[in-house]
Amino acid sequence: MYDKIMESVNYIKGKVNRNPKVAVILGSGLGDLVNVAKDIEDIPYEDIPNFPISTVKGHEGKLAFGKINGVEVLLMQGRFHYYEGYTMKEVTYPIYVMKKLGIEKIIVTNACGGINTNFEPGTLMLINDFINLFGDNPLIGLNDERLGTRFPDMSEPYKIELINKAKEIADKLDIKYAEGVYAGFMGPYYETAAEIVMIGRHGADAVGMSTVPETIVANYLGMDVLGIACITNMATGIQKVKHSHERVVETAKKASVNLCKWVEKIIEVI
Repeated sequence: MYDKIMESVNYIKGKVNRNPKVAVILGSGLGDLVNVAKDIEDIPYEDIPNFPISTVKGHEGKLAFGKINGVEVLLMQGRFHYYEGYTMKEVTYPIYVMKKLGIEKIIVTNACGGINTNFEPGTLMLINDFINLFGDNPLIGLNDERLGTRFPDMSEPYKIELINKAKEIADKLDIKYAEGVYAGFMGPYYETAAEIVMIGRHGADAVGMSTVPETIVANYLGMDVLGIACITNMATGIQKVKHSHERVVETAKKASVNLCKWVEKIIEVI
């Protein structure tokens, strides 16, 4: 795997001469951050050796290098999901590539369902911890010490320092936010009402089908992670209407106005 990672890295470096330290993964409907970036250079996933290809509506499928408020950033337009049929190693492959490109801090965003009844669609939630309900783990298998330790610590999967900075910025911008635990669910169906009761009893405030594998690998690689979830719908048994991906993307796009303002300023200070 190490050789494949370096092949991807060398290809990207041959296409762009940029050295960002911060990356942002853009979830469903949350791609508008690209519109505020300057000096964009992008590379389609399909052109990068060994890279998976996103198959989900609302995911562009590009790596975009640019500047936000003068800060060099790498924007991942579209992620990969376990439910698409990829292995966990494939789902998280871009994180390994980012690390070898020099990324030190990563902001992970997603669209997800709310379990905490204090939330409502459009709520932006700072993720302070996760629960892995995928039944799998991207670190299973032989460990390559060139990448990370066999048994990585997960006591602070989302960097407290970054969470506190994000809170300060939200207060200054008068952006309302919540804070809570994100549960990663395999999907691709929306959870049943009984499953939501179970997940809520486990201590989750929100549930989605991404983010957790990327967070695990980023921590394994020694990267600092900030997670922001956009509550696009209330979970089954709480929400009174049936779920649809189109409504999820529509709500995410509306919430992305505040999310973009927030992330812009976060990028400035981290």
